[in-house]
Amino acid sequence: MGILEFGAVWVFILGLNYYLMTLLQWYHYSFARVLTKHHKKRWHVYHVILPLGVFILTHAKHLEIAFYVFVGGVQIPWLVLWANHLDKKLVFTPRVVRFFLLLWLFLLVDAWLVRALGEISYWRYGLLMILTHGASLGFEKSCARGYVRLAKHKLARMPHLKIIAITGSFGKTSVKNYLYQILQGKHIAYSASGSVNTLLGLSHDINQNLGENATLYIAEAGARAPGDIKAISALLQPHYAIITEVGKQHIEYFKTLDNVAKTKAELLQSTRLEHAFCHKSEVLEPFCVPLEKMSFYPGKIRGVEANLEGTRFELWLDNQWVRFETKILGAFNVENLSLAIMVGFYFGLSSAQLQRLVAKLNPVPHRLHVLHLNDKIIIDDGFNGNLKGMLEGVRLCSLYAGRKIIVTPGLVESDVESNTTLARAIDRVFDIVIITGELNATTLAQSIHRPQKIFLKDKSQLEAVLQSTTLAKDLILFANDAPNYI
Repeated sequence: MGILEFGAVWVFILGLNYYLMTLLQWYHYSFARVLTKHHKKRWHVYHVILPLGVFILTHAKHLEIAFYVFVGGVQIPWLVLWANHLDKKLVFTPRVVRFFLLLWLFLLVDAWLVRALGEISYWRYGLLMILTHGASLGFEKSCARGYVRLAKHKLARMPHLKIIAITGSFGKTSVKNYLYQILQGKHIAYSASGSVNTLLGLSHDINQNLGENATLYIAEAGARAPGDIKAISALLQPHYAIITEVGKQHIEYFKTLDNVAKTKAELLQSTRLEHAFCHKSEVLEPFCVPLEKMSFYPGKIRGVEANLEGTRFELWLDNQWVRFETKILGAFNVENLSLAIMVGFYFGLSSAQLQRLVAKLNPVPHRLHVLHLNDKIIIDDGFNGNLKGMLEGVRLCSLYAGRKIIVTPGLVESDVESNTTLARAIDRVFDIVIITGELNATTLAQSIHRPQKIFLKDKSQLEAVLQSTTLAKDLILFANDAPNYI
């Protein structure tokens, strides 16, 4: 085998694995999710099945020149073009770097074996890739167990630390953000920025960022399968558990709402649970949590006013009606705020202190966040991916007298019924609807009739479309900013 053949095969294999590692990174390094949850199956054809077919055919027929031309003229240029159009590109994390170093090592060993033993069947490359991914997966699982052990040991060294863990279908990040702002004046509080909510993510965050002088750690727990929350609860052993409302978010992973609820309730298995706060709709009897350890929210609420300026409501607290005002947008946020207020009151803050703190709360980035840009009103609701929240965003926009534009892919990891409900609400309010991505395009289009509809297969054209279609004083809602691989 000559240098040209080695070079072409190595580039071919690196191209295949660049594509695979990109998708694996999106889907938490699960081959099962790449195969079953990825919506653009044609990408697998373009970047895996077709290259593999050409490789097998050209080597079976001894058409090596044709293989070289395909790799240099089709596979790699096509892959580069595809990668450049992604809005969520492969990030060369330590895990990804380790994988490619391992792949290079296996390729070098293969080259040495060919040089020592002579020509070997080209089928060995399939075995080489399987071995590389298998070895990488085994090594990373071993590392992950190590990260979790280190995090457990660190938490064990901090007996003064109280832990609040939050789970639920939606509202987790908002509640975490509000609680941090409310409690940071009373405690040395720490909470990870963004949506760090997996076992490995939390372990890394604890090891790297949690200061050992902290007295309160507020963590978010997410799940894609039964047992995920149980593992996080075993790591954190939270003193306080919060379970927000359960809905159809991620229903494609859990199949039924009952499975979602049971998984979220795994948070209550903490051996040092002191108190739990739970949405009133959730059933938790199977976990036998004593009622004296339970509080249900949102409690008694009245006088809710939610518009584009802010939100006002009254909450029954400390045997009286207490009025709260906040610049946080969205009527649905009243439940999240009431939960944060109840927890703050449980932690010893007075009604007057809570009123002042709620009035000063800053919105969570990308969740009904109002911006004024180029004489236009932008509502960034890009991280809101549940029906209840998106419907409230639509309602708020309906209060604006001027022209209204929405940019959305619809609901991701949800069902047709929910997307149809969303589409009907959009149809009544907006003048222009820009549908990004292919996932829900057909479902949305069937129920949107009155507004002008614009379809974008991916978001690479979005900026140009907005420049050509929007005017001064327009209101633009970015609702659920899903990446363009959806």
